[in-house]
Amino acid sequence: MTTARDIMKPGAQWITRGDTVSTAATAMADLGVGSIVVADDDERMCGIITDRDIVVKCVALGLSPDLTTAAELCESTPRWVSADADVEDVLDQMESHRVKRMPVIENKRLVGMISEADLARHLDDNQLGEFVTAIYGRP
Repeated sequence: MTTARDIMKPGAQWITRGDTVSTAATAMADLGVGSIVVADDDERMCGIITDRDIVVKCVALGLSPDLTTAAELCESTPRWVSADADVEDVLDQMESHRVKRMPVIENKRLVGMISEADLARHLDDNQLGEFVTAIYGRP
């Protein structure tokens, strides 16, 4: 059985709600990723910021990345999967909620992130085709 742990990129990082969008962008650049988890003061996930969020919700609106906080870009608590979740469960969650990135949790701690690229490397053509259709194929 292939699990979330088998396909995730380990070592995911997070920033706090009060960190600026500039901090988020710098962290993503340093890590070579397109998203970062946002956590509250108790280290609970309260959102995910993507590179697209930074462009569309901050820069394009004329907001300052140095003054805008991560909390201002977060829309809702992100979905997540257990590190031991079967890959089919991961796909079901990502497809049903139409998300392209999924945090992976173990013992209530962020341990990794699954992205579209991770799925492309680990799924067979049929599974990948179903995922792409579910995410991009319907309105």
